Amino acid sequence: MIIKRKKTFESGLYVTATPIGNLGDITNRAVDLLQAADFIACEDKRVSGKLLAYYEIKTPMISYHDHNAQSVMPRLIDELKGGKIIALISDAGTPLISDPGYKLVNECRKEGLMVTSLPGASAILCALTSAGMATDNFLFCGFLSSKMVARQKEIETFSKVPATLVYYESPKRLLRCLKDLRLVLGNRQAAVCREMTKLYEEVQKNNLDELIIHYEDLPTPKGEIVIIVEQAELKEQLVDDLDEALRDALKSLSVKEAVAAVTYMTGCKRKQVYKRALEISGNA
Repeated sequence: MIIKRKKTFESGLYVTATPIGNLGDITNRAVDLLQAADFIACEDKRVSGKLLAYYEIKTPMISYHDHNAQSVMPRLIDELKGGKIIALISDAGTPLISDPGYKLVNECRKEGLMVTSLPGASAILCALTSAGMATDNFLFCGFLSSKMVARQKEIETFSKVPATLVYYESPKRLLRCLKDLRLVLGNRQAAVCREMTKLYEEVQKNNLDELIIHYEDLPTPKGEIVIIVEQAELKEQLVDDLDEALRDALKSLSVKEAVAAVTYMTGCKRKQVYKRALEISGNA
């Protein structure tokens, strides 16, 4: 049963973006939804309560986060089946982006319940559009591990991806993260975007060496941080693609045949392909 409510909202789950800093960065539709909803599912009532108080919204809140999802989710599903309107918000920005919530959305889809999103603020997009780096292709890598070895392995995983890399990081780990990015990726251009939309918003853009020097001379910064790193150079990508193509070809072809096939397929010089084929096959 679909229940029509004021502001034309139907019963269902509304994944609703909220400000990442400046409280003015919320859409009129989101405010209308938060007022019309029967419940607001949020991570931390204290954090979300400040936003609701600012807009004089009295809608009851339900705490929903990773630690209580298993016990709270059934109640939310039952409320939705009963025709209720529920807004899902995170502490800041767009829910489900390095925030809890996807399990609830997935369960709603399985149950055939209506789910829609109300777009708005996102730290990722805010940082990308402020940093002056390529945005035609980008990869959001989320939070890196707090452990050095694991963090370096995670960075290596996407090191050859032909896209701008975007990471979330905590202030206390910023310098360690920059050093590991430099170690694994080389001295690429990068930007550290901090406190986006807030009073002390800051974007520091330089190569990784200079950024490391900059933050070594400063106290530990405060606020939420987005790190943006330029994509791998084309030559790095070509070498990686060449090696992968050769490994695949050598599974079923001789070295000579593999070199001919890969040279034609990639457009690389035959001498370069032949040298790599010998190295990969162990005949160098």
